[in-house]
Amino acid sequence: MAMADVFARRLEALRKKLAVAEADGFVSAAPPDNEYLTGFDGTTSVVVVTAQEALFLCDSRYTEQAGEQVQGYAVEEVKGGLMKAAGERLEGMGVETVAFEPACTTVAQVKAVEEVFHGATRPVADMVASLRMVKSAGELARIEAASALAEGVLADLLDTLTLGVTERELAARFEYEFKTRGARGASFDTIVLFGPRSTLPHGQPGDTPLGPGHAVLLDFGCRLDGYCSDLTRTYVYDTMPGAWFEEVYEVTLAAQRAGLEAIRAGVACRDVDQAARTVIAEAGHGEHFGHGLGHGVGLEVHEGPRLSFESDAVLEAGMVVTVEPGVYLPGRGGVRIEDLVVVTEKGCRLLSHSPKELKVLKG
Repeated sequence: MAMADVFARRLEALRKKLAVAEADGFVSAAPPDNEYLTGFDGTTSVVVVTAQEALFLCDSRYTEQAGEQVQGYAVEEVKGGLMKAAGERLEGMGVETVAFEPACTTVAQVKAVEEVFHGATRPVADMVASLRMVKSAGELARIEAASALAEGVLADLLDTLTLGVTERELAARFEYEFKTRGARGASFDTIVLFGPRSTLPHGQPGDTPLGPGHAVLLDFGCRLDGYCSDLTRTYVYDTMPGAWFEEVYEVTLAAQRAGLEAIRAGVACRDVDQAARTVIAEAGHGEHFGHGLGHGVGLEVHEGPRLSFESDAVLEAGMVVTVEPGVYLPGRGGVRIEDLVVVTEKGCRLLSHSPKELKVLKG
């Protein structure tokens, strides 16, 4: 399908949501949503949509870029505040009710619209976010390509791992290689944690040097052609820390298998989380797994749906999610194993392929 047709369909889908929400206008300043709707991958823009109009507003920094990237929207360069300009355009179009996504629109942005727009403003959740959850074939190909690039970096860096390298140094190598190999950059700050610090689910890489018997937790991804990847693998360096680590690793791997087996279209996200969580709890480590099982991945590395005991979402074919159980023993070490999958009618298909058996890395 031609890209112009892709964006036309997305605009049509948004307009249908507007009708359901009983609003006759929509405004967005969220970069990922605007990229999804228009193709523009810059950091500052505002999109205005009505039943008849589709307007893209930017300042002079992005006019040329918008002219090259934006599809299906009239591009207008604005001097001054973009949200106020959006309010003026909505007022001029005779819009009565404008919808906005409350999760990604600030109070200040809404007030800027309301300064000049005399209709009603209405928060409507997931106007665009729900559209982004189900990926097209083209989006899936981009995510899989990003995953392949990141996994290639992993394989090469594991072969060069040396005693004494710090967490920060190894994280920097990942991000350098992402860009060298064609990615826009990391899809999030690369997590590299050694030894007892591997119990920090989102810990920041520090100056801890790699030593014998250390757990090596690597959580990383890159952004390629607009789309993100996300992968976690846990290894040990030189020698096994002890039988406890092997036990924790096997429990985590079994939990991940259970989560993967539970995925298919029509299944509640909380049930997938529960399938993996039960394995960990029955092994006596329920208190050592505190985060959700996974999240959606696409233009952002964290987007809907969430695989969580708090989620009300139901899986649909074409959704891309991570499955990443973890067991973290404070003061000793942690294990997390994460794959990226696309939901299918009968199960799921792996988009990441790095081996998951417990591996002892040698310097």
